[in-house]
Amino acid sequence: MSDIATLGSLLRLARDTVTNPREGATTVLSFAPTKQALWLMFALVVVISLMMGEIMSLMLGMPTEGPLTGPMQQSPLMLGLIQGALLFLSIHAIHRIGRAFGGTGSLEEAALLIIWLQFILLCVQVVQIVAMVVLPPVAGLITILAIALFFWLLTNFIAVLHGFQSLGMVFVMTLLAAFGLLVLLSIVLSMLGLAVPQA
Repeated sequence: MSDIATLGSLLRLARDTVTNPREGATTVLSFAPTKQALWLMFALVVVISLMMGEIMSLMLGMPTEGPLTGPMQQSPLMLGLIQGALLFLSIHAIHRIGRAFGGTGSLEEAALLIIWLQFILLCVQVVQIVAMVVLPPVAGLITILAIALFFWLLTNFIAVLHGFQSLGMVFVMTLLAAFGLLVLLSIVLSMLGLAVPQA
């Protein structure tokens, strides 16, 4: 892990991962951190992601009242817990569903790749925040590109993790898993008395 201990090295590896996701994923998996270090990184990306989300909300002037935004903004801890839980569920889903289809990746490897994916998305979010200040119209385009990048990287990461060859199959499996997680999220939010706002 000492080879990527600096921010510059992390950013270079993130850039290389975007240009070559499979090679980037393989490189990340080769570091094999301890479980303690792994879950510390997990907590760190959740906290940083929460902070970035707060910055984005302030810059966009998002409403503080509503069935979902009000309680969440009043309780950052609750939002962090929910975000961490979703990330945790995503890791388990990628591990278990991949295994069900004959994959070979471990839970720790799945966690490492998802944490790395979160780091890359955080880097994109920083670029988006800068764009919102310097050139606002570009920020919306970055959002669209970030969504596409997310699915592209996730598909390749899962393929490398489980040794799958067909990116098409992995992409379909990813969409189905994402849909399942959204359904689960809606159920959990309903149980907590929170409703997703309707358009």
